Order: sequence, then structure tokens, then C-alpha cells
Amino acid sequence: MSTSTRDRLVTAVGELMRGHGYSAVTVKQITTASRAPMGSLYHHFPGGKPEIAAAALRTSGAAYIQLLPLLMDPHEDLREAVLGAFTAAAETIEQSGWINMCPVGTVAGEIADSEPALREVAAEVIGSWIDQGTTYFVDRGLTEPESRELILAILAALEGAFILSRTLRSTEPLLAAGRAMAARTEAFVAGDRSRGQSPMPGEKACAAQ
Repeated sequence: MSTSTRDRLVTAVGELMRGHGYSAVTVKQITTASRAPMGSLYHHFPGGKPEIAAAALRTSGAAYIQLLPLLMDPHEDLREAVLGAFTAAAETIEQSGWINMCPVGTVAGEIADSEPALREVAAEVIGSWIDQGTTYFVDRGLTEPESRELILAILAALEGAFILSRTLRSTEPLLAAGRAMAARTEAFVAGDRSRGQSPMPGEKACAAQ
């Protein structure tokens, strides 16, 4: 069995769970979507659906957090970076037909009590998001406590806004959440300036005016 077959299986499960969650996805759907025979699935994942779902959550989660620098690095002003990330998420979810960008949030709430092992995997993925997000915002000039609070707030706002946007078929919740998180970022940035820290990249010109 080739590695590509395993990758196709994991990718297929991730995409299916984005739109349907965990419980509604069947093994038959997985093999059909991945163009893999049933024997391949159990060869690579002897534990069946729970095992392949865990792999898909880890793979999708690792890819999802990479959107943070990808979307924010082009903006020197951190407030604009946060707002831009939410705006991009709003555009993407609308263009995709209101399918969530990542299966982790979709699955996490669904299986929190019914699938303890998968809940632990989801918690592991979200924990890694928090750690990497904290590091990112520290590198952008915030203190560690501020950075951790900000990434927690952003993740909570983003996942909640995804639910509202999918339900309402509207980008309004994501755009509103983006403005709220940009305002929270502004409060942190302003607090850092008042404590005498150096202006963040892109703010020196504003400070000189």
C-alpha cells in the first residue's frame, strides 16, 4: 500500500468532517471520496473510523494554524492583520458554500462527550494552536500573557462566528468578530505603548506624526 493512499484517506475524512461532522460520515463515504478500497482503509488504520478521524484532525489542525502567519504576516500593523484574517475567513467560507474551514471545530463540540478519545485529540490540536498562536503574537511584540489571551479570544471568536455564519448563511458574524478582535488587539498595543515599550512594526510613522 502506498503512502499516497493513506494521504488520500486522511484528506477525504478531513473534507467530509468539515461539512458533516464525525457521526454522519460513513466508512463507505470515506473509501468513495478517497478512491481507495475498503482493505486499504483497514490496512492503514486498523482502528477504523475513529483512528482515521484522529489522523485527519491532527493533519487538518497542523495545516489550519499555518494560516495565522500566512494571513497576518503581510500586515505590519497587528490590528489590521487580525481584521484581515477574519475578513479572509469570511470570504473563504462564503466562496466554499458555507462549509467550515477546518473540521476540528466542527467535530470538537459534537464528540466532546460521546467519543472521549477523539475529544482528547481535538484538545491536543487546539492546545497546539494556543501555544503556536501565543508564540506568534509574542514575536509580534505583545507580552506572553497578552498573547495567550489574544489567541484564546481569536480562536473562540472565530469558531463561534463560523457556526453563526454557517447557520445564517452570512459573513456578518465573521466580520463583526473581526472588528471586535481588532479592537481588543488595539487595546493591547496601546497598553504596550503606555508602558514604554517600543512601537510595533508599522507604528513608528504614526507615533512620529
